[in-house]
Amino acid sequence: MQKIRAFVYWEEKIARGFLWASVLVTVGALLAVIFHIMQHGLVHVNWRFLTQEPLFMGKEGGIFPTIVSTVYLILISLAIATPIGIMAAVQLTEYTKKGPLVKIIRFATETLAGIPSIIFGLFGFAFLVLFMGFSWSLLSGGLTLAFMVLPTIVRTSEEAIKSVPVSYREGSMALGATKWQTVWRIVLPSALPGIVTGVILSIGRVVGETAAVILTAGSSLNIPSSVMDPARSMSVHLYILAMEGISMEKAYATATVLIILIFIINTIANRIMRKMSSNLTG
Repeated sequence: MQKIRAFVYWEEKIARGFLWASVLVTVGALLAVIFHIMQHGLVHVNWRFLTQEPLFMGKEGGIFPTIVSTVYLILISLAIATPIGIMAAVQLTEYTKKGPLVKIIRFATETLAGIPSIIFGLFGFAFLVLFMGFSWSLLSGGLTLAFMVLPTIVRTSEEAIKSVPVSYREGSMALGATKWQTVWRIVLPSALPGIVTGVILSIGRVVGETAAVILTAGSSLNIPSSVMDPARSMSVHLYILAMEGISMEKAYATATVLIILIFIINTIANRIMRKMSSNLTG
């Protein structure tokens, strides 16, 4: 009996050791990447770099047009994908009965989420740029990115809605509320933290996407004045600077700004999410 207890004890110790080692490797790799980029890029980030336009194809000057273009792409893609994704999740969880159709839709959504971004880029180039005649533009890039992040928003919103207790729905409808009033006033507010998480993940993918953007939005270094103008996102700018050997200093600086931007977006979104959660529980 003592041998069994000793074996179980050491088995648990070894398992915990592997778990902690996995955590340390993951965090260590993340910190190593961030430290390497910050070490080489932070010294070149200043106010002029953030507010000036690129000169000599990006070898000199700043990245202001790419920051503006990135923000525009985020707004366009999320403005299209977020309402469609949330409404699709509501339909699948609240109104559609379980059956083959729901399984097919979910399988299609999961398959769409696993398609490489270059495929979305080729689709956007063939359908939006050429067939629809949108040319290389913010609209083409935003629509393509909306197609890319739509599965993420649908799946995370669906899981968030499923996590809302059934008693919330039953209590609302027992008080005389309709199905839609229950969904709109009870279910969606309760699921909002999970939905916001999906939107945050989508923002990260939009900011870091390169292949789909360069094929649809183009790589113009000018500040876009409308959604029909071509644009260059920060990730595309980083890719061109590094791959064409234009300036590794500017590439590291752009990567540093990207990391800081994602950190700021995640921090703001997490605070909003915590405030929403506290308001719901309080």
